[in-house]
Amino acid sequence: MDDVAPRAAVVLDALRERGMTLAVAESLTGGALCAAIVAVPGASDVLNGAVVAYATPVKSSLLGVDPELLEARGPVDPDVARQMAIGARAALAVDGRPADTGLATTGVAGPTAQGGQPVGTVHIGVSVGERVLSRRFLFAGDRAAIRAATVEAALELLLETVTDDGSGQGAPGVPQRE
Repeated sequence: MDDVAPRAAVVLDALRERGMTLAVAESLTGGALCAAIVAVPGASDVLNGAVVAYATPVKSSLLGVDPELLEARGPVDPDVARQMAIGARAALAVDGRPADTGLATTGVAGPTAQGGQPVGTVHIGVSVGERVLSRRFLFAGDRAAIRAATVEAALELLLETVTDDGSGQGAPGVPQRE
């Protein structure tokens, strides 16, 4: 977790500078993403909270992911990641105000494939204002390596999205991935 602390701090600073709050929804990362964020002193200025929706039905019941989507495509899907990010913002509202940003992880950490998706398949969803996106990754390694790579990629994607000035360049120092 220590290696992602600097990235988490940069993300929190970017959100803080913009007066934005954050809500997190995790599946395969099982709380590791939120743990990386709260390891940074002052995270409470930005983070509303997190939901670990590990069981597929919880993605629907708590985060509002369309149950028909889950039935048709399973939980490892770009639209599920996007809906989780949106749902986190609503589920983790403070004083009736949804979080300004939502960040979500869903995927297959292993040891076996899930729903036809190979181990290492990850979808990260981000919701900032009206902008909602997801990005697919395929990470190599064991369970721990896939989960760690997902945490890092989620922080990078959130930073890129929040700091995007419309040029498509994203944040300085953030690798661009398709």
